[in-house]
Amino acid sequence: MRRKPFSVKKRRWPEKKESGKDIDEIVKELKEATAPKNDYREQSLKIHGLICAKCAREFDYKDRHLLTVHHKDGNHRNNPPDGSNWENLCVYCHDEEHTRGLLGDYFTEGEYP
Repeated sequence: MRRKPFSVKKRRWPEKKESGKDIDEIVKELKEATAPKNDYREQSLKIHGLICAKCAREFDYKDRHLLTVHHKDGNHRNNPPDGSNWENLCVYCHDEEHTRGLLGDYFTEGEYP
């Protein structure tokens, strides 16, 4: 039984189209396309204000990046328009909130998840 000889075929790439756009414009468009449609952080800051719900520390507009939105039920997809599942927490309180559950599980069950 004879084998067919192996031949290498050159692959033709599709021709690139010139869009006439600057790289910065292309990057901006890609970022906007992948940006979340529901910006619940801004909604939560408007509804609940620039204050931590746990330690009551108040924030200015320039320091608002230190506020995070905590989902009370832990489901990041549960974003009701009235903000009932959100609370604004500073980064320190937010970290403590998530660490507390891990430590509690560790001490009650004796093992780390």
